[in-house]
Amino acid sequence: MRLLIPISLTLLLSACAQQPDLEPDLATVVDDRSLTQPALLSQVSYSSLLPLAAAVPESASQRINYGTGALQYGQLFLPANGSNTPAPLLVFVHGGCWLNAYDITHSQAFSYALAQQGYAVWSIEYRRTGDEGGGWPGSYQDIMQALRYIPYLPRKQLDLSRVVLAGHSAGGHLALLAASEVTMTPALKGVIGLAAITDVKRYSQGENGCQKATQGFFAGDLQSQAEAYQQANPVEQPLPQSTLLLHGSADSIVPIEQASDSGLPMLLVPDAGHFDWIHPQSAAYNQFLLSLNELISP
Repeated sequence: MRLLIPISLTLLLSACAQQPDLEPDLATVVDDRSLTQPALLSQVSYSSLLPLAAAVPESASQRINYGTGALQYGQLFLPANGSNTPAPLLVFVHGGCWLNAYDITHSQAFSYALAQQGYAVWSIEYRRTGDEGGGWPGSYQDIMQALRYIPYLPRKQLDLSRVVLAGHSAGGHLALLAASEVTMTPALKGVIGLAAITDVKRYSQGENGCQKATQGFFAGDLQSQAEAYQQANPVEQPLPQSTLLLHGSADSIVPIEQASDSGLPMLLVPDAGHFDWIHPQSAAYNQFLLSLNELISP
């Protein structure tokens, strides 16, 4: 039975009727009027994330190697509230079309903001297309290795009974794929895909720059690398029941059909763009935080 989205997360609007292909128990539209305040942004650009990242104090995170490679590390952000209570943990996989041109830096403000909200964040860097060993399957193997490293993180500061895995864009693809395979004790509380690529076969047929990068990630097109595309396709894997997709109606990089046609529970935020989810001053980020709080609650 598919996961029903808790009603406390959102308001179910009549706007759902505009998307007849969505099952009513899977698709929920968030009324942006319930989130929007004058200070909240929408349709932010990638470049707007970089000054925010530059403002994050270097002391806000600890770099921890989960492997021996130069890019096999994570940044651990811990709450700065002085509490001795172990913090719930968000494991995060950044996006960037799987390309090594886009590293962990652009997601640092997102991780820092979550730490200010009382979360610990294990933000994973990994080899990407253009890096030695990056692409498929190396990038995915790095994510799995970083997940297996979690028990070796500073356990006294982490509540490992409350762990959620999330990823953005291409990082959402890798996070969803990892969730179909990883075994953790206790089990993950939930998995969240933020503007996630859920169907790499379909995505690879598109014409924008990120869609065209799919062939580079797989070192070939769908016809020549059919087995790899199938192995790496989240919609063809057994995903946890507690999987949730968050998508914006104004996303020009990952089409909304990647969420709406996935058969997975989803929340749609009107007017939200692709990068809004990782911008702490956006309405979409606020919705992510609401959803995360729901999943992580004891």
